Amino acid sequence: MATELSHEQLSALAREYGTPLYVYHAERIREQYNNLLEAFRGADVRFFYAAKALTNINVLRYVNHIGCNVDCSSVNEARLALHAGFDPEKVLYTSNNVSFEEIEEAQSLGVHINIDSISNLRKFGRKFGHSYPVGIRLRPNIMAGGNLKISTGHADSKFGIPLENITEVLDVIRETNLFIRTLHIHTGSEIKDVEVFARGIEVLFEVAQQFPELEVIDLGGGFKVPYMPGEEGTDIPLLGKKVKEEFEQYEAKYGRKLQAWFEPGKYIVSECGYFITKVNVLKPAVNAVFAGVDTGLNHLIRPMFYNAYHQIENISNPTGAIQQYNVVGNICETDTFAENRPLPEIREGDFLVFRNAGAYCFEMSSHYNSRFKPAEVMVEDGTARLIRKRDELSDLLAGQVY
Repeated sequence: MATELSHEQLSALAREYGTPLYVYHAERIREQYNNLLEAFRGADVRFFYAAKALTNINVLRYVNHIGCNVDCSSVNEARLALHAGFDPEKVLYTSNNVSFEEIEEAQSLGVHINIDSISNLRKFGRKFGHSYPVGIRLRPNIMAGGNLKISTGHADSKFGIPLENITEVLDVIRETNLFIRTLHIHTGSEIKDVEVFARGIEVLFEVAQQFPELEVIDLGGGFKVPYMPGEEGTDIPLLGKKVKEEFEQYEAKYGRKLQAWFEPGKYIVSECGYFITKVNVLKPAVNAVFAGVDTGLNHLIRPMFYNAYHQIENISNPTGAIQQYNVVGNICETDTFAENRPLPEIREGDFLVFRNAGAYCFEMSSHYNSRFKPAEVMVEDGTARLIRKRDELSDLLAGQVY
C-alpha cells in the first residue's frame, strides 16, 4: 500500500499555509527508494536521484539522509547537493552542451562527471589527462519515452556523442591518456518497456571492451510513473532481475565486473507531491463549465508543455455528484489543466488537489504575470513544516537594478 496523505490532512494544510500550495510527503520518497533497493537486491547498482525533478534543499537533504546519491544537470545543482550535505563521491554531474569552464568548475568540486561532446572531452583530456576519471555520455540511437520532448536517445537528439563517432572518441583517449570510468546513456523519460533498458545495456556492452579501465555502465533514468487511474508504470522488479542477469552474464563471459548506475528523478519524488489549489470562480459556458483556480501555467506547466495528465481530486466535496469540468488557471494564456474532466461537484472556494506533483512541477515554475510562486511544505513523521515561503513583492524585485 502506497503511503499517502488524506484529504483531511491536505485540507488542513491548505487552510494553514494558504493556496496554491505544494506539499511533499517524505515517507513516500523513502518508500520509492526502498522499492528500488528491493527490486535490484543482489545486483551491483547505485541510484542517483535526478535533482532536476525537485531541488528544494530540504528534499535534497532528505534524499541524502535515506542513503541515495544525487545526479545533477548543472554545476549549480551540484553546488546545491554539496550544500545539502552530499559527499562529492555521491554526486554525479552530467553535462549537456555546456561551456568547458562549467565542466572545470564541476571538476574542482570533486564530483563524478559525464561529458557529452568530443570537443569538451578533448579539452578535458588535454587539461587533466589520466588524473581525473570521467564518463562519456553516448547517444544510443534508441527511440524511447512517452513524449518526443522528453525522448533523448534517438538519432536526431542533441544529447550525447553519437555511437558512430566512437572511433574519434578512442582517438581522443589515446591522444590525451584519459581515464574513462563510465559509459552513460539516457534514452528518455516515461519509459515503460523494460526492453528499452535491455537494448541500452546491449549497446554499451558492445563497446565496453574498447575501454579497458571501465568500471560503470550508467543507464540514466526515465522510469515510467503512473499518472492516470489504472495506468501501469515500469515493472521495476522485472528491470532489476534483467539488469542482474545481464551484468552477471557479461562478467562470466569477459571476466570483468561492471557496476550499474541509474538516475531516477520522477520515480523517486513524483508521487510524494500534492499541489493544492482553490476554486476562485465557476463559469458556465455553452459546451463546458470552467472551474477557475488560483494558479496557472506559471506554477504547473506540465499539462500545457507536455500535454501531461494529472489526476485532480475535489478534496472539499469528494462525495458530490459527478459533473464535467474544464479546470483552468488565472494566467493570460489558455492554461487548461483538464478538459471535460469528471469530478465531484465543484463549488467556489473548494480545494482541488493535483496528484503526482513532486517532479517537474514547482521546479519548472516561474513569475509569469508577476505572480508569486507558491509555498512548499514537507510532511515527515506526521509533522508538517514550511520548506519554502510564499513569495512576496520583494521576491519579484530581487536581482533587479533600479
